[in-house]
Amino acid sequence: MNEFLTNLRESFGLILDMGPADIADVLIVAAALYAVISFVRRTNSLRVAQGILLLLVALGLSSALHLTLTSFLLRQVFEIGVLAVIVLFQPEIRRALERVGSYRLFSLFGRNVGGQALDKTIMQTVYACEDMSRSRTGALIVFERTNRLNEAMASGTQVDALVSSELLKNVFYDKSPLHDGAVIIRDGRLAAAGCMLPLSENANLSRDLGMRHRAGIGMSERSDAVVVIVSEETGGISVAEDGLLKRHLSADTFETLLRQELLPEDDAGKTSWLAKLKGLKGADHEK
Repeated sequence: MNEFLTNLRESFGLILDMGPADIADVLIVAAALYAVISFVRRTNSLRVAQGILLLLVALGLSSALHLTLTSFLLRQVFEIGVLAVIVLFQPEIRRALERVGSYRLFSLFGRNVGGQALDKTIMQTVYACEDMSRSRTGALIVFERTNRLNEAMASGTQVDALVSSELLKNVFYDKSPLHDGAVIIRDGRLAAAGCMLPLSENANLSRDLGMRHRAGIGMSERSDAVVVIVSEETGGISVAEDGLLKRHLSADTFETLLRQELLPEDDAGKTSWLAKLKGLKGADHEK
């Protein structure tokens, strides 16, 4: 008991003696561990992580029991295993590096779009998607956030126009030359159309997802963009973010999701234009 109390006092002493550099060191390690855990969960590699953990336990036991040959073999396995893990998770590692490389380090000094202008862009997108959903017109709309999408934009046609419902519907009209590609919205403006997006390499995706959905998911895997997909077959509206797809969204849920992800927190909580408009229509109907 005395030994336990002594160790406890020493631990508290170490915490009290921590300086700014020590705190920063702990935070960096914690962030790295969180990133590794998130990576394992996203890539469905839990069994691989469990296998590595078991090998670590076996290595520790073999060292404690002085099993020289076993320890030597396990260390060799780990040395080879590092290369094996890099090869095994090469696509995921490449996507992570792409996201880091496209991050706008100096975004604070860049162009900031106002919440009201972006809110208008969101509403025009919601109106267009509602109409395209009813007419079963396929659409793929990418909202750029922190990660730059210059490579994807270079594959399409530069536009730089204000976003309107009619413009989006004209772009995705099946006779339009740009309807097969994606639209990229940057800083609240339609920056490019007819853009080619990378397909997702996730083998666990549902088989009923077409190329448009796989492209949207692939873009969300490689960047922090929010991708809107309207299905040509069913008319369903979906949103892809961080490799996850939310399907069959109602207009209200779709609008709320876009506002939460794209608008500043102060503006995201305000009543949306669509909700206000529906409320006014309801009031006029009651009269």
